[in-house]
Amino acid sequence: MIQISQQQVDSFTHFINSHDSFVIVGHKEPDGDCISCCLGMSYIVEHFNKAFVLLSAGPFKRSEIKHYAPLFKNELPFMTQSERDHCGLIIVDCSELSRLGDIDGDFKGLDTFIVDHHKTADVTGNNVIIDSSAPAAACLVQQLYEATVGKLSKEHAKTLFFGMATDTGFFRFLREDSASVFEATSRLVSAGVSPRDIYTDMSGGKAWNTRKLLALMLSRAERHCNGKLVVTWETQEDTHKLGNEGRDSDALYQLMLAVEGVEAVVFLRQESDHSCTAGFRSLNTCDVSAIAALFGGGGHKNASGASIEGKIETLLPAIIKEFSKVL
Repeated sequence: MIQISQQQVDSFTHFINSHDSFVIVGHKEPDGDCISCCLGMSYIVEHFNKAFVLLSAGPFKRSEIKHYAPLFKNELPFMTQSERDHCGLIIVDCSELSRLGDIDGDFKGLDTFIVDHHKTADVTGNNVIIDSSAPAAACLVQQLYEATVGKLSKEHAKTLFFGMATDTGFFRFLREDSASVFEATSRLVSAGVSPRDIYTDMSGGKAWNTRKLLALMLSRAERHCNGKLVVTWETQEDTHKLGNEGRDSDALYQLMLAVEGVEAVVFLRQESDHSCTAGFRSLNTCDVSAIAALFGGGGHKNASGASIEGKIETLLPAIIKEFSKVL
């Protein structure tokens, strides 16, 4: 992870000081890192005595983030032209308006600042902080908080720890070059955060049907590419029967990647009659973000996703074909 420069801090501070109010938003289908970053940004904005609104297209199906849903709206409040001129848009954990999802309101024309850590992010400018080496966007928000606000309170540190723990698989995905991440995390723990309590919050409270759905996904899994690729899928019928309370996709990926010889995993879900969402995960050298990009998606080298037009029966062979070229 690269340390945010003083120039970037100055640009961010100037952005905050240049506006009277802010809209803070993250990507659709939010995870813990996205929610953590939105809240972390709200703490910073609040410190500057500026008004803000938190937006999210949702859904908040993950058990660990459900209780945050009341803090977010799904439509941009009406603003006069003068109010829009003095309102700043802060986008976290993604960099494209298309990734924000179905939110009522027009973001066009709003002065924007982006903080992201996805490898496929392709935005430049003074109002952009993108570091694909950061394991979580919360790491970047923490640096901005410490540079502009100062020492973290226990509650604020807890929020940022939650985001960091989410995207690192509770630090399972970190490598030998992650000393700076652990140093930043140690400051959160010093502020009073209990890693044990955070882990319990993240891993517990799952609905019974998520276990049934997990069993179904595992029973349906297929191996391809000489056993290096595992694929599974969820139909609309599966979702209607077992998936309305969410799914434990993290556990699904972890279990399938633990199989001997497996290097990558694909999970395809039929969202509507004509569209699917795809999740891609890998262990080491396989860059799933490159494959996700072929289908209009993106993300990280070892964890990416995409929203794709089509049906499972036609998309899955196409995805397997692309993996066969690299595995």
